[in-house]
Amino acid sequence: MNVWQLQQLQTLSLDSQVARTERKISEWMMHYGGEAYLAWSGGRDSTVLRHIIRQRWGDRIPSVFCDTGLEFPSVRKAVLDARDRGENVVLLKPKLTFKETLEKYGYPVVSKRVAHQIHELRHTKSEGLRTLRLTGLHPRSGKTHPAGKVPKKWLYLREAPFEVSATCCDVMKKRPAMQYEKKTGRKRIDGVMTCESFQRQQKWVQNEGCNAFNTKRPHSSPMSTWMEHHVREYAALHDIALPAVYDMGYDRTGCMFCMFGVHMEKGENRFQRMHRTHPKQWAYCMDKLGLREVLAYINVQCEPSKETT
Repeated sequence: MNVWQLQQLQTLSLDSQVARTERKISEWMMHYGGEAYLAWSGGRDSTVLRHIIRQRWGDRIPSVFCDTGLEFPSVRKAVLDARDRGENVVLLKPKLTFKETLEKYGYPVVSKRVAHQIHELRHTKSEGLRTLRLTGLHPRSGKTHPAGKVPKKWLYLREAPFEVSATCCDVMKKRPAMQYEKKTGRKRIDGVMTCESFQRQQKWVQNEGCNAFNTKRPHSSPMSTWMEHHVREYAALHDIALPAVYDMGYDRTGCMFCMFGVHMEKGENRFQRMHRTHPKQWAYCMDKLGLREVLAYINVQCEPSKETT
């Protein structure tokens, strides 16, 4: 597959996108004898995918939700309400709390790539890896790999008075999901869309499209070619009830306390908005989890600005 093919598919009409998504799910179900599950975050994208699945397959495909304690209250409520209606919802629990994960591994800041590289730079005993992270020069090949180098602007994080790590997502979500897959034999279907990041575009190309049959951990992303306007149009067309958090100014509903990408947000950032919409959760993550000091260290405001008060 090539990027131009993806870009061409992204121009399809909503009807064509829905038909293509159903076809990819059918191929996935056929390949694995129906042993599949939906990774349901409770957010808009995966909720739209869940609607498509339930329209065609009913409750045959379970909706699996990682109950991490990091979800917005209205998101978690929507999931629990669906479970109480008997809609085949499975709840998974991580072995560690987010607080325990931060204390053991470190804080998620900047991006997964940068956090992972900073953690390696601070702890590796390999001179080769240290050279790669500092200069981008691969010690064996002698070639330069720009993506292997910690961006200059973030090198100061190696001296941070707190640990930096990208491990939290693995602990809180990936590991419980992998245990579920091992126990049940079911293969994941998710609502990931390539328009959300360059990295996801590259993975789509590498995995030969929406259904990654040949990866170490096979998964289907049948909405990969959708754009944001497709999701909004489908939700409006089918009058899909979405969590109340979307009416509070939030466009994404990932983990509430995650700091990845917050430094790039213009205007009111997610933590300033949280102070306004979810003051109890804001106080907890600032005072109990130590996010106030971490955000200050990367020069991100967490208090409401004068313009928003």
